[in-house]
Amino acid sequence: MGFGQLGRPGMRLVLWDIDHTLISTRGVGRELSAAAFLRVTGQPMREQAKIDGITEPVIFRETAKLHGLATGRAEFESFAEALAEEHLARSGELRERGHALVGAAAAVEALDSGGMTQTVVSGNVRAVSEIKLSVFGLDRHIRWELGAYGEDEDERAELVRLALERSGASAADTVLIGDTPADVQAGLANGVRVIAVATGNSGEDELRDCGPFAVLPDLSDTERLVMLVAEGA
Repeated sequence: MGFGQLGRPGMRLVLWDIDHTLISTRGVGRELSAAAFLRVTGQPMREQAKIDGITEPVIFRETAKLHGLATGRAEFESFAEALAEEHLARSGELRERGHALVGAAAAVEALDSGGMTQTVVSGNVRAVSEIKLSVFGLDRHIRWELGAYGEDEDERAELVRLALERSGASAADTVLIGDTPADVQAGLANGVRVIAVATGNSGEDELRDCGPFAVLPDLSDTERLVMLVAEGA
């Protein structure tokens, strides 16, 4: 089944979340955040604020508060730069300890073969998003310029809105794939269909209660995923 190009009738835009949807860093991500936090604040990161479905600037700001620190945009930008540098310097370790989730590579390839445009909506900053997907060979079909990232907005719903704006796609022609209730809520707030995958900390029932278009246990059933993305054209 063929699909049109961006901005034409019948096109499908796919917005991917990254962490626990396409990849798992298996603890390396937290270590890199801690290293960047120490570099920027001079304090060891004793604890970290909630991260599931939360954007990087909010995680940094709330983590800093847990350490008695007040931070602004300048501190976040320094943190984002340090975080990207840590990911790049330790990309080999990330590759060795982390992994692409089951079915992720096949899903990205199949959606591309179906003529679908793919990008990322992630709480990660763009530089880190690019490194993470590159490390696991998942970046080849991603249109990075169409996505939205942690440095763009604090709220995930705003990231979805921004991706729609940058791509020129309509909400009706867009599908978001993510693993958290926040992903589902962000998509629905913009009228975007959401396919939730229970590969993170939220189970299928919890995700289903949020009202997504569909819930999958993981990305292993490539054919079903492609059918769900195409449904409603």
